[in-house]
Amino acid sequence: MPTLTDLASRAGIAGPDVDWLHALLSDWQLLADLSFADLVLWAPTPGGGWLALAQMRPTTAPTAFPDDVVESAWPPGKRPSLDAALAERRICREGDPEWTRGVPVRHETIPVTRADRVIAVIERSTNLSAARTPSRLDIAYLRAADDLAQMVAAGTFPNPGQEPVLVRSPRVGDGLLRLGRSGRVSYASPNALSAYRRLGLTADLVGKPLGPLTAGLCASAEPRDDQLMLAASGRAHVETEVEGNGSVVQLRAIPLVVDGAASGALILIRDVTELRRTERELLSKDATIREIHHRVKNNLQTVAALLRLQARRLAAPEARAALQEAVRRVGSIAVVHETLSHTPEEVVDFDDIAGRVAMMAGEVSAPEARVTPTLLGEFGMLPAAIATPLALVLTELMQNALQHGLSPARADGLLEVTARRLQDRLSVTVTDNGTGLPADFDMDTTPSLGLQIVRTLVEAELGGQLDIAPNPSGGTRVLVEIPLDEQAPGVRRSPVP
Repeated sequence: MPTLTDLASRAGIAGPDVDWLHALLSDWQLLADLSFADLVLWAPTPGGGWLALAQMRPTTAPTAFPDDVVESAWPPGKRPSLDAALAERRICREGDPEWTRGVPVRHETIPVTRADRVIAVIERSTNLSAARTPSRLDIAYLRAADDLAQMVAAGTFPNPGQEPVLVRSPRVGDGLLRLGRSGRVSYASPNALSAYRRLGLTADLVGKPLGPLTAGLCASAEPRDDQLMLAASGRAHVETEVEGNGSVVQLRAIPLVVDGAASGALILIRDVTELRRTERELLSKDATIREIHHRVKNNLQTVAALLRLQARRLAAPEARAALQEAVRRVGSIAVVHETLSHTPEEVVDFDDIAGRVAMMAGEVSAPEARVTPTLLGEFGMLPAAIATPLALVLTELMQNALQHGLSPARADGLLEVTARRLQDRLSVTVTDNGTGLPADFDMDTTPSLGLQIVRTLVEAELGGQLDIAPNPSGGTRVLVEIPLDEQAPGVRRSPVP
């Protein structure tokens, strides 16, 4: 289905006018719910007809349009109510209800004005099959809907300087207050009253000035937030939260300006106590996980230091070398945990880890022919379950090339690590220009502990494939291919180069 921008372009609407329509659509669920009616946004076409750009159904009443009408069109002269709203720049309510699929539907049209021009028309259609004697809540909703409709027609809603409405902003059914010009509550829905009761209110809301009353319920001992007073008094389009009596209530203020004069405000209210409690628990959990990674990193560094001290006390060269290799293996794992201790999720930027592992591996090369591994390509973001064993794999492969494949007598030693992020896997190639593999090399019988570790990690833990072969230009080429789970957190896709 085409987007609003695509359809608007077909109707000749572009630039700031399209942005205005996007802002309207981000908030027109409010108008639909208050009106107990479906909304369809129609745009005049260059030929004099009409094109449906968007549609919204109410959550407070049965829909009048079970089917989607977006992208449908009317030829010139077939919708006189739309033509009248466009030409006369007024809300049109004339006409008897129409029968649609055996259901009586009342239609009204509201011009959408921006910069003193009508750029589209909203058709408001009410399903009359469920008509009943209106309650005080119904009357309050409908009066608020009429005020907002007049603001849409006057070009004052949506508010030009208002930020896009958040997905978690309060909705009509969460709770509604209507303020008069003086800032006193003229109507409070049952849900809104319940939310204030949880904040600690013991009296009634109606007739009270909402700003001072809300400030008195706020539990914070800090100076009053200007946003709180602006929202509670209905003087500006703002959102804020009030915390008191162990509860958290979200407020959203919508000032009403009808016929050029302020006529009060709508205050949407939502009890977000459980939502904020859950968010705090998640933040606490994230902080705990990061602290665990930090302590694991510290413990690994302590182990590495102890192994290093032990290696210095050994006289046997082979034993000393074995402990030094163990130190580097522990260090590569510690690098991953250190990175995880600074991230809110169990996902790390492996390019940073690969750089640090390469730096540590370069320190084992001979001082007279120092070789620094070169990194090419991009690893990207990887989950910890992949990053930890992969860091150890890179450590082993680079150490093996530097210690056994590259001759200390050569000054042109080269060691490259190339990463390619494909659609469903990560391909890593480690290439050197050293002495190459022995003639009788066999991966199944090699005595190298490092290569056995690499094979176990790649094939058993990561479920990947390992291939070690001579490099056509001399030296050795090791290819590691690891499958990436599309559902794994942090695994992002990039096109095959």
